[in-house]
Amino acid sequence: MTKKTNTGPLQGLRILDMSRILAGPTCTQMLGDLGADVIKVERPGEGDDTRKWGPPYLKDLNGSDTTESAYYLSANRNKRSLTVDISFPEGQELIRKLAGKSDVLIENYKVGGLKKYGLDFAGLNKEFLGLIYCSISGFGQTGPKSHRPGYDFIIQAMGGIMSVTGEPDGSPMKVGVGIADVMCGMYAAVSILAAVRHREQGGKGQHIDLSLLDSQAAWLINSGLNYLTSRQDQHRLGNAHPNVVPYQVFQTSDSFFVLAIGNNKQFKKFCEFADASELANDTRFLTNKDRVHNRDVLAELINDLTKRFSTSHWLDGLEKLHVPCGPVNTIKDVFDDPQIQHREMEISMPHPLSGKGEVSLIGSPVKCQKLR
Repeated sequence: MTKKTNTGPLQGLRILDMSRILAGPTCTQMLGDLGADVIKVERPGEGDDTRKWGPPYLKDLNGSDTTESAYYLSANRNKRSLTVDISFPEGQELIRKLAGKSDVLIENYKVGGLKKYGLDFAGLNKEFLGLIYCSISGFGQTGPKSHRPGYDFIIQAMGGIMSVTGEPDGSPMKVGVGIADVMCGMYAAVSILAAVRHREQGGKGQHIDLSLLDSQAAWLINSGLNYLTSRQDQHRLGNAHPNVVPYQVFQTSDSFFVLAIGNNKQFKKFCEFADASELANDTRFLTNKDRVHNRDVLAELINDLTKRFSTSHWLDGLEKLHVPCGPVNTIKDVFDDPQIQHREMEISMPHPLSGKGEVSLIGSPVKCQKLR
């Protein structure tokens, strides 16, 4: 477990982390990055399931795999860890003692799973009125599906995002990372801080009920509002945008790039740079509304233009004109990017099992002036 000395704004806030996999650990890692004291509880002999979610694994001095998977390391820095068997009375009592010394408890057991141990919100709230208790589950603590387990992949499918991701004539496609878990973890962190603030203003502890499905529905954003406004289902558009055109991937002579035209002025600049000013004056493409209605025709015309030159030609030229565009980077490209390096989005922390004595991790995106 990686831990660093932290004097952030949440110093003094203690989090008892009984969560595992990704949503809960993402939340508590964010809080730990901000200075909270996070105590992670794991199962004896097993630990967090994600410890085994590899390869790749962290390498030791001999170049052999350790028990630390990259997946596990991605969401578990700035935490202290201990193992507790809560099936025994001694383990239950230890959790109660830790809860009594903590500000927040976060868990993602099956709904009702901790009740038999007296470690649910009702059981602990009787003794610890100030304890903020955050439950993360697939479908929430109430409702007809609350009893069902939920993994990120299932929630992406049930939460609508897969129905709008992928090519129009292809199969539904999940997002390439566990985005439903990550977003739920972020909502959990915000909710916990709100509950802490409420308690500081004279309130008591409370139960926070977060579900992956609710979080997934919440971040459908404009796609969700498109439906609620029109009552028409959105279909897959590949890399295109349902509300803005042109806003997608285009082929070049040597690879691909992304063009993200946000207004008519930008569209005109693009057309002029592409030596196709007539497109900006074409009645089919005068406004964004026109371009949305005629998206397929316009996309084909633009693709014919972009294939004539290299990606660097388009990126260099359009960036000078302040027309939004970008390369399609691999993950290697991302961490080789001078901007990412300047922003310290790759960091290293000491790790006792690493043959190098340290481990590379993804940095925090939070760049607050007083929190460095």
